[in-house]
Amino acid sequence: MKKLEEITEYYGPILAKGAFELGAIRLSPENPFTWVSGYRMPIYNDNRQFLAEPKYRALIRDAFADIIDSLGVQADNIAGTATAGIPHATSLADMLYKPLSYVRSSSKDHGLGHQIEGLGQSGSYEGKNVLLIEDLISTGSSSLKAVEAVRAAGGRCDLCLAIFTYGFKTAEDAFAALDPPCVFHTILSYDVMVRTAEETGYISSESAAALRQWREDPFGWGEKRGFPREIKA
Repeated sequence: MKKLEEITEYYGPILAKGAFELGAIRLSPENPFTWVSGYRMPIYNDNRQFLAEPKYRALIRDAFADIIDSLGVQADNIAGTATAGIPHATSLADMLYKPLSYVRSSSKDHGLGHQIEGLGQSGSYEGKNVLLIEDLISTGSSSLKAVEAVRAAGGRCDLCLAIFTYGFKTAEDAFAALDPPCVFHTILSYDVMVRTAEETGYISSESAAALRQWREDPFGWGEKRGFPREIKA
């Protein structure tokens, strides 16, 4: 059985190269992107771009399956977060021949008012072990809401798998603070992404250094470089 580190070290660089190729990860320390929060950040991630290429969808599915195997996890249900986690949860559930569900950010305001779809007539996970599939772990807030929703629906959810993470300590602390704690693992880490970008010539060594500095102080990074937060009226 492969160790988790071996799996991520194998799949991570391949996925990073695909992300650069498809524009799923864009890096621009010199002219930072403006996030919804108004902060100027040197990275923009949109994992929906992976949907355009079957080989990367399959790579993500296989990586998730290998991580599950390495952890010895027995998942009774595969739950994807709406909407970006749904296609990858579907691919994995089909591969493992497991029930599939998906979790919205909030309950619908019409119809039956469901927040989770795919639970059947009971409307409950009935104590089953649920594996949550995300596309990105940023601060972790949206993922935590999904974990709490699964638990409120009668599921045990102690593991979340995602494609990529920025590696913020706030996310690690937030997952650990859940009761009981939930652990998350990603195929591609921020450090491996930066290393691969530099090694392949996608960015310069100066840009790589700036990206590493951003991770140390993501919400103060732009201000220090003359890119103040944009406050929308």
